Amino acid sequence: MPDSKPQNSSESAETFAFQAETRQLLDIVIHSLYSNKEIFLRELISNASDALDRRRFEALTDKTLLSEDTQLRIRLETDTEARTLTLDDNGIGMNRQEVIDNIGTIAKSGTRELMDRLAKNPNPEATAELIGRFGVGFYSAFMVADRITLVTRRAGEEDATRWESTGDGTYSLDEGSLDHVGTRITLHLTEADPENGIEDFTDFHVLEEIVKKHSDFVAYPILAEEMREEPGAEILDADGKPIPGPTQSVAHEVTLNSRIPIWTRPSDEVTEEEYAEFYRHISHDWNPPLDTLSLRAEGRIEYRALLFLPKKAPFDLFYRDTQWGLRLYVKRVLIMENCDGLLPAYLRFVRGIVDSADLPLNISREMVQQDRHINQMRKWLTKKVLDHLGQIQREDEEKYLSLWKEFGRVLKEGLSMDQENQKRLLPILYFASSHDETKLTTLDGYLERMKEGQEEIFYLTGESRTAVESSPHLEAFREKGYEVLYLVDPVDEIVIQSVFEYEGKRFKSVGKGSVELGTEEEKKEAEENLAEKSKEFSDLMTRLQKLLEDTVKEVRLSTRLTTSPVCLVADENDMSPNLERLLRQSEGADIPVQKRILELNPEHDLLTKLQARFQADPVDPILEDYAQLLLAYGLIAEGSDLPNPAAYNKLVGKLMLQGL
Repeated sequence: MPDSKPQNSSESAETFAFQAETRQLLDIVIHSLYSNKEIFLRELISNASDALDRRRFEALTDKTLLSEDTQLRIRLETDTEARTLTLDDNGIGMNRQEVIDNIGTIAKSGTRELMDRLAKNPNPEATAELIGRFGVGFYSAFMVADRITLVTRRAGEEDATRWESTGDGTYSLDEGSLDHVGTRITLHLTEADPENGIEDFTDFHVLEEIVKKHSDFVAYPILAEEMREEPGAEILDADGKPIPGPTQSVAHEVTLNSRIPIWTRPSDEVTEEEYAEFYRHISHDWNPPLDTLSLRAEGRIEYRALLFLPKKAPFDLFYRDTQWGLRLYVKRVLIMENCDGLLPAYLRFVRGIVDSADLPLNISREMVQQDRHINQMRKWLTKKVLDHLGQIQREDEEKYLSLWKEFGRVLKEGLSMDQENQKRLLPILYFASSHDETKLTTLDGYLERMKEGQEEIFYLTGESRTAVESSPHLEAFREKGYEVLYLVDPVDEIVIQSVFEYEGKRFKSVGKGSVELGTEEEKKEAEENLAEKSKEFSDLMTRLQKLLEDTVKEVRLSTRLTTSPVCLVADENDMSPNLERLLRQSEGADIPVQKRILELNPEHDLLTKLQARFQADPVDPILEDYAQLLLAYGLIAEGSDLPNPAAYNKLVGKLMLQGL
C-alpha cells in the first residue's frame, strides 16, 4: 500500500508516494543496475505474457472474460518524433487497487529482506541477481524512459485506470480510457545513447532483434509495424506508357517472434541461451539456470516437461505461505501457474513446465490432487529429477555441491516425506563429519572409510559444527579413529527419525544408549573393566543418583569419555537434547524436560577424589554441591541451558572460596 494518503489530490488525479523501499529500488534500477539496457523490453513482454496467460486461465471458469474470436497478442507501437514506445496487451488487466498493489508496492513481505541484502552486498552483479528474484522487472523501463504512462482495464470491468510516474518517488492515479481489456504501457524515451547501451528503441529493426534474442519463445504473437518502401500506382509517361509511380512507405504488421513452444523442439536444436531466456521468462530469475532437463513421456499418458535447476535459492524458499510448483499446460494452454501436485515439496526449488494432451482443459486445483494422471506424472517426474541429480553428482561433483549449498536442506526433507524414493535420495545427500574439517561427505564416502568390523554409522546432532566438535561424547570415537557424522541442520533431527540404516549399516547416535568400540577383544576387555569399576564406585553412584533423582534417570560409569569428567546421554528411544530444544522453540510447543542419564568418567581424577570424600563421609554436604556441578557441566557440554544459572553461579563461587 502507499506510504500515506494521496498528496496534492485534485478532482481528476491523485498523487501517491511509493513505499520507501520502492523509492530506493527505483534509484538502484535507474542508475546502477544494468549495463545492458535493452533488457527492459524482455521484462515488459514477460509481464504481458503472464497477463495473457492469466486471462486465458480465468476464462476457463468464466467464459465471459474471453470471447472465442479474441486474438490474444502483444503489440509494440513506436512514434519516432515523440520518442515513445508503447507496449499494448489484451491480457487480464488490473483494476485501481491492483495497480496500487502491483505497481506502487514492491515484493510485498519480502521487500525489507531484499533491501537488507542489497545493503550487505551492493555490487551491481549481486544487485541484478536480487532484483530479478524479487520480481521488479517493470521498473527496469525507467532505465530508458524519463516518464512512463500505464493505462489498464481489468477483464470483466468497464472502468480503466491511468498510472503515471517519472520515477522520482511518486506516481499519479487517474481515471483512464482504454477501448479493450488489458494494459497499455507508454515509455517516453530518453535520447538514444548507443555508447551507454541505450539504442533507438523506436527503430523497428532494433526491436525485432531484441525480441528474437530474448522473447522468441513467448506463446503469443508479438506484433509491430514495419515500414516498407513500395512502388506507387502506375502513371503514364509523356508517351502514354505506364511506368511505376514514386515509392511510398507502407506499414505492414508483422509478428516478431516464432511462437514455437520451446519444450516442443528437439533439445539438440535449442541453444543454452534460448533455454536460459525461457527460464528467466517463467521464473523471473535473472541468473541463468544451473542445469536444464528436457523430458518426454510416452505410453498410456503422454506429456513433455522442461525443468530447470536454479543457481540460487529464492528468498522465500522456506516461507510457509510461498506458492510453488511447475506450470501446467494442456495442449499448450496454461491452466495452472503453480501446480504443486507435479513434484513433492522437497523439490519445490525446481522450475519449469509440464504439457499434457491427456488432461481436461478445465481441471481445477482440487481435481489435481485426485487425478490419477497427475499422480503418475508426479511419480515419474520425481524419479527423473532425482536420477538427474545423481547423474550430476557423479559427473560433476563441484557443480552438484554448488546446488547442494543452496538446496541441500530442502532435499533432506524428502527422507521423511517420500519413503518411496529414500534409496534415490540417500546417496545424493551430504553431511559434515569428523573426517574433514572443510569438506562434506556422502554416506557412500563414509562407508568406504569405515573400520573393519564396524556395523554402525555413527552420528551426533547439534546446533552447529563447532558445538558438536566440542562435545565430550566424541572423545572415545576420536581416540579410536571412528568417523562421526555431524548432523547440524535443523532438518537433520527430523531426517534421522525417518532413516534407520543405509546399505545394511544401522545409524547410531553417539549421544544415546551405550557405546562399544573396537575389536571383539577390545570390547570384551572394556566390558570387564567397566564391570570392575562399577563395582568399585557402586555406592557413590547410588548416592549421586539419590541426590539427582529429580533431574536424571540414572547415574552410571561411561565408556565414551577419555578426558572429560562427565556427560549426559539419552536412552535409545529418547529425543536428543537438540531436538528437544528445537521443539521447545516452536510456537506453542509445550515440551516437558526429559530426564537423561549422567555418565561419569571412571578414569578421571575428579571421580577418584569424590570417591575418597564419600568413603570418608557418605553424607558429606559437599557431595550434593558436586552432584549439581556435574549435572551443570553435562548440560553446558551438550549445549543445553542451565535450569537455574543464578544457583549455578552461587555454587561455583562457594566452591572457589573453599579451594583458596
